[in-house]
Amino acid sequence: MTDVRAAITAERTELAEVLTWLDDESWDAPTLCRGWRVREVVAHITLPYRLSETRFALEMLRSAGRFHRMSDHAARQDAARFTPEDLLKSLWDNVGHPWKPPGGGFEGALGHDVIHGLDITVPLGLDRKVPEDRLRLVLDAINPKIVKFFGVDLDGIELRAEDLDWHYGSGQILSGAAQDLLLVLCGRTIPDDKLHGRNAIRFTRSGQHGRHRKHLPV
Repeated sequence: MTDVRAAITAERTELAEVLTWLDDESWDAPTLCRGWRVREVVAHITLPYRLSETRFALEMLRSAGRFHRMSDHAARQDAARFTPEDLLKSLWDNVGHPWKPPGGGFEGALGHDVIHGLDITVPLGLDRKVPEDRLRLVLDAINPKIVKFFGVDLDGIELRAEDLDWHYGSGQILSGAAQDLLLVLCGRTIPDDKLHGRNAIRFTRSGQHGRHRKHLPV
């Protein structure tokens, strides 16, 4: 557990360092989360640090009990309410925050930060590689229930990492860097040159756009 907590702190710290160098145009750039710019994603990442029980109840009531609708509304609201500097400060101030997603444990918190960090860095073309030890913690927590949550159809497909010893599923091989395959598992549509295999087009920009882009549970 100590190792996971340390990994969370390191991941948030490195993401904050990346965000520190972004200009205003980059904060308004699109991410892998459909309809969210960088500022909405950072607002979403930092939401648990400022979400009181009262606000959570009100947001859920406003969203008719639909968690994803609530999450989307809160991210957009906070992205408009706070400046990039405010959002960045919130991340810096909470790199060691003990938040855990309901039912997800600290591994879920790490996955939340890793995925949303990639949601930002990949479309910006930033060549950031998630350290293998953190990536393995997230990949090891993947199970069929999580894949089903994101609505990803991997029937007849085996995901096989090219940069470490990891695979998921069985069937025709779809290969790529482990962190890009993690994005596939979480329903993201990624750049065309990231994946290799007969089914690659199904999960890249030249294929179907806007497919199954949900967020990790928070």
